[in-house]
Amino acid sequence: MTTAGRRGTTTVSDKAVRKIAERAATEAVPGPGTGAGVQARAVKGSAGVHGRRADVSVDVTLPYPAPLPESVRRLQDHVTARTGQLTGLDITRARVGVTALVPAPAGESSVSLDKPPVDPPAPELPDSRTPLRWWSGRRLPALVLALAATVTCGALAVDLILVHTADRPAAAWRTEALRWLSQHGPGDPTVMACSGAVALLGLLMIVLALAPGHRGLLTVTAPAPHLRAALDRTAVAAMVREAVGETQGIGAVKVRVRRRRATVRAGLAFGDRALALDEARQAARRVLEGCSLRRVPRLRVRVRPEPTWDPGTTVKDGRGAQRTLTAGADNTALEGATP
Repeated sequence: MTTAGRRGTTTVSDKAVRKIAERAATEAVPGPGTGAGVQARAVKGSAGVHGRRADVSVDVTLPYPAPLPESVRRLQDHVTARTGQLTGLDITRARVGVTALVPAPAGESSVSLDKPPVDPPAPELPDSRTPLRWWSGRRLPALVLALAATVTCGALAVDLILVHTADRPAAAWRTEALRWLSQHGPGDPTVMACSGAVALLGLLMIVLALAPGHRGLLTVTAPAPHLRAALDRTAVAAMVREAVGETQGIGAVKVRVRRRRATVRAGLAFGDRALALDEARQAARRVLEGCSLRRVPRLRVRVRPEPTWDPGTTVKDGRGAQRTLTAGADNTALEGATP
């Protein structure tokens, strides 16, 4: 009787796991009690297989408007479960990064709304673990440093092994380097320049290790302790610009969003300056508060009449009634700032 042979081993490559995770991210994730779902588009993904365990990361674009924390958490759970089901591996919680928000086509709803149109404000989490800054993995500097160290140490090790095992003479580059170092002391200009470059490189590596990086990202308060989310400052600036631009009487709008301050400069085409300033400030504040940022930037709004400003245009006040404005026609700018 012939004994059965050893069973084979099925190995799933990193590339296959990455493609499965990207495909899972593009599937519509249904919401509870609804037929619609979150329809994302995978931009880039990565995967690493370590035996029976795999780490998965996917960057996606989501439709706008969308409840960002709920959509990311639902998509994260789906990618983790779906990838584990199709590959048979133990998938650690997938990392999902949102790179952009794309407006959904007219008449097409790809994001399920599990709540009423006007949601009550979510209570703050007292033990929120959302960081104030989004830390960078510094993959490129770490890769360059590791590659340089590997090449240098590898070449030196190979040369030493050949010298001691094969009785070969030392490599020319090593002997020339030792000869050059023996002829040039610490006071040599070339040695001092190289030492300064190495010191600057070390200082740069220390700064990269201590600085968070990703200065263009603003962290978002997430409803779950293990969910991290961030918005690009340019995306926040675009939303503020669009909201302020819809204010009656406002013309060109320039917005600059930093980590701690958001500055809005708007031109006034017609209407009362004080009323336009107040409405623009309220519109910008609504957008900033609606983004659920971990630290809401201080808002500064500036409204300057344009050369063609018409102060006598009939506009509507806050109650919907029309009135004719007779403000002065000087070009003094008004500013408003909120803490």
